[in-house]
Amino acid sequence: MIGFLIKKNFFDTWDNLFKIGLINIGFILSLAIPIFIPTLLIETPWMGIAVLILGILWLIIYLSAAAYSLTAISDYGSFGFADFFRNLKLSWKTGLVMGMFFILFYLLITLVIPFYLSMGNLVGLMFAAFVFWILVIAVLALQFFFSFRARFDDGIVKSIKKCFIVFFDNPWFCIFSFLHLIFQLFLSMFLAFIFPGPSGVLLFLDQGLRLRLLKYDWLEENPDANRKQIPWDSILIEERDRTGTRSLRNFIFPWKD
Repeated sequence: MIGFLIKKNFFDTWDNLFKIGLINIGFILSLAIPIFIPTLLIETPWMGIAVLILGILWLIIYLSAAAYSLTAISDYGSFGFADFFRNLKLSWKTGLVMGMFFILFYLLITLVIPFYLSMGNLVGLMFAAFVFWILVIAVLALQFFFSFRARFDDGIVKSIKKCFIVFFDNPWFCIFSFLHLIFQLFLSMFLAFIFPGPSGVLLFLDQGLRLRLLKYDWLEENPDANRKQIPWDSILIEERDRTGTRSLRNFIFPWKD
């Protein structure tokens, strides 16, 4: 399943380079709000802090709209500018919730964990380790939050629960997805975050979740099956047929094949 996921993600990214790049450029331009504008408000610090917070929230809402839009690519379709702006209206609540999680994680890393470590005793170390591992699990689970919200008409709380269910049932897959996320961001540094960039990361996470959820459709049809032996080759037959294969010539000169 992992090999096919990487292959499909590469194909879909290549086929949609222009749109993925445009979304990333919009994200990069939006970074000007929390990075540069507060520096112009030095004489009014409270306004600078407000712009910083609002700018970060806008970035996360922007990413949520991108995630909603990119599901069309995962489903072998496409999206237009009108779809993206419509998704901004649909996803702003999702973005705000993720923004609150971002703030919470930031506080845990910068205030709570250092506080426990500063106690200088075993109790403080144990509490710091407990908070650290809770944070790790939350990050690994909630990396799919945007995709769950984009794909299912569930409430926010139910989507969060599903994220943790997927994590505890597929921990190694979630770890792999997060490591791949880091790799994509590292690669993006050399391409000015235009490719694959944030939208490339979101596309991969959505494709990974979409394919992984096929497992549960199969288990529903085969309730007596062994959950530890999922026949991915059989499950992914239709997906492989739709994705197809390509030669290097087809990638560079698709109109000649």
